[in-house]
Amino acid sequence: MIRVGIVGATGYSGVELIRLLARHPKVEITRLYSSSAEGAELAAVFPHLEQIALPPLQAIDPQAMAQENDIVFLATPAGVSRELSPQLVAAGGKVIDLSGDFRLASAELYQTWYKKQPASDEQLAQAVYGLHEWNEEKIRAARLIANPGCYPTATLLGLLPLAKSGWVEPRSWIIDAKSGVSGAGRGVSLSSHFSEVNENVSAYKVGKHQHTPEIEQELTRHSGVETIVQFTPHLIPMTRGILVTAYGQLTKPVRAEELQDLYESVYSGKPFVRVRPYGSHPRTKDVYGSNYCDIAVHLDQRTGRVIVLSVIDNMVKGAAGQAVQNMNTMFGLAQTEGLLLTPVFP
Repeated sequence: MIRVGIVGATGYSGVELIRLLARHPKVEITRLYSSSAEGAELAAVFPHLEQIALPPLQAIDPQAMAQENDIVFLATPAGVSRELSPQLVAAGGKVIDLSGDFRLASAELYQTWYKKQPASDEQLAQAVYGLHEWNEEKIRAARLIANPGCYPTATLLGLLPLAKSGWVEPRSWIIDAKSGVSGAGRGVSLSSHFSEVNENVSAYKVGKHQHTPEIEQELTRHSGVETIVQFTPHLIPMTRGILVTAYGQLTKPVRAEELQDLYESVYSGKPFVRVRPYGSHPRTKDVYGSNYCDIAVHLDQRTGRVIVLSVIDNMVKGAAGQAVQNMNTMFGLAQTEGLLLTPVFP
C-alpha cells in the first residue's frame, strides 16, 4: 500500500483527493495536514466524508512527513509549496504539488505573474511538469511533480497535437476559457459570492491570468517554436467544469479528415483523453466528476482557422484526478488505477 499524506485537506482540491484516494485499491491515507485546523476531524468540516475512516488533521512537520508517507500531495495556495517541497524532497520524500510554485521553469516569470517570491533555479530544475499524456516517462522517474493548472490542462491537451504538427501559426492562438466557480477555491470572496455569480457570466484577469505563461511554455517546449497566446478566462454560474474554445490560423490547407486522424493518432492509447467524432460539441456535463478530457476539432474553410473544443472537470482532470494519475505512474501502477469513474449525468 502507498502511504499518502495530504497538505491542505480542508480545501476543494484536498477533499477531492480524499474522494479519489479513499477508493484507490493500492493507497492508504496515512496523514492529513492543515495549518488552520490541527486536531480536528475532517468529517466535522465535510460531513459527506463521515463513513470514511480518516486520521485527524495534524500540524506540518516536513521531516516527520517525509518519514510517515511515501508521497505527499500539496493542495495549497501559491507560495506555500516553494518552502515545503524542497524540505520534503531533501528528506527523501516524493511530492505532487497542486499549486503553481513549480510549473514555470523561469523564476522571473513566476515572480512577474504570481507576484510572489519564486523557488530557486535549482529547485525549479528538479520539478517535472505533470501533464501526464505528454510527459509520462519523466513523471515515472520524478520526485517532485508540478501538477498542471486546470485551464492549462484543458488547453494544452486540446492544442498540443496541432502545435507540434506545425499546422497552426504559433502566435495565432486565441483561447476562450470558461470555468465553474470551484476553480476559485473554498475561500470567501466577493467574486465567488452567489449573488455575484448566479445568472451572470464575466471575464476576469484579462491579459494577465497566471496560467498564460504556463500554456505558452508548454506549447513552445513541445513545438520547438516560440508561442504566444491570447488567453481570456470567464467565470460561469456552475460549480464544476471547464470549456475551452481555441482558434488557430492554419499554415496550409488541411482537410477535416486529416485533423481528425491527427488527434486520434496522438491520443491512441491515452485512456483519459476521448477524441470525439469530427464536428462534435463536447459539454462539461460529459466529463463531470471524472478524469476524462473530451476533445473535438472543427475546420472553418471560410476563415482558414481550426477550432478546438476541450472539456474537463476542473477538480478532477484539472487537479486531483491528474495528481492521482501521476502518482500511479510514479509508483509503477496502471495510470487508470482508482480513476475509472463514469461521469455523473445529468
